[in-house]
Amino acid sequence: MTDATAVPAERHEAAAQTTIVIEEIRKRYGDRDAVAGVSLQVRRGEFFGLLGPNGAGKTTLVEIMEGLREADSGKVTVLGQQPWPRNVELLPRMGVQTQSSAFFVRQTAREHLTTVAALFGVGHDAADSALADVGLTGQRDVMVENLSGGQRQRLAIASALVHGPELIFLDEPTAALDPQARRDLWEVLRGLKRQGRTIVYTTHHLDEAEALCDRVAILVDGRIAALDTPHNLVSSAGVPTRLMIPAGRLSPEEALAIEGVDSAELQGGSLVLETRVSGQVLTAVDKLAGLNDVQTRTATLEDVYLELTGSLAGTGQDGDNDTEQQA
Repeated sequence: MTDATAVPAERHEAAAQTTIVIEEIRKRYGDRDAVAGVSLQVRRGEFFGLLGPNGAGKTTLVEIMEGLREADSGKVTVLGQQPWPRNVELLPRMGVQTQSSAFFVRQTAREHLTTVAALFGVGHDAADSALADVGLTGQRDVMVENLSGGQRQRLAIASALVHGPELIFLDEPTAALDPQARRDLWEVLRGLKRQGRTIVYTTHHLDEAEALCDRVAILVDGRIAALDTPHNLVSSAGVPTRLMIPAGRLSPEEALAIEGVDSAELQGGSLVLETRVSGQVLTAVDKLAGLNDVQTRTATLEDVYLELTGSLAGTGQDGDNDTEQQA
């Protein structure tokens, strides 16, 4: 086989491993670029996170992927097809959960799902399976209007997957949930990933993205500021480690004299040091003051996010004044 015939086969194999391909997508509202030349790929079976402040372009980008909005330029392919104009062939292959999900509130949870399933020509058994997937079997006969906020969020996710889609879009599914309900829903989402479903996920909870996502893209002013695994983003960002030393054990002046200490200041009952060489600084602190009750806080995805959004955000960002511009 020659190289000329091998290339198409390689391209076909690569295409089979991707669910979404976006190339130089742009969308403008008035004089503002909501999405400014974004390119990315979402792999099959991947849990992919989209992060960014309000107005960064997340909602617009997701709506373009879903076929709900037309891009001004660029190319988007979803499950091998173009989603715009509204592609009815893609509808049964995609599931969408939004923050404003609608319910048949006068029905039970199971009745609601059987109604949604019927719209896709799917049998009643699919409703029971979706309820089990999201941990709502025990609430199958509860009226939707009587479900808790967390249970409604689970039902919204069940509605997005009752017809067995390959690709699921989840828009801040844990918004407004208490910490325990959030953690419970994490397990539901991990279960979906174990089933091999591809998930595109937006959230403002950075701990959530770090715990769940295989890769994340951080959007700032309609552009991708970073795209990688959470671990790689944290490792490569050079965000300093913070050491908290009980006050009185070491003065700020003594701390600043330690090689590798970037800053030292008293905060409450602790002297807080920032360093990018924590091992070296801890060794020096041990010699000077001991390590009893010294606490270490390593960098997280939230630190990376705050550094990127703070340093790259443009001064012309309009925020959320226009619904179409929200992200």
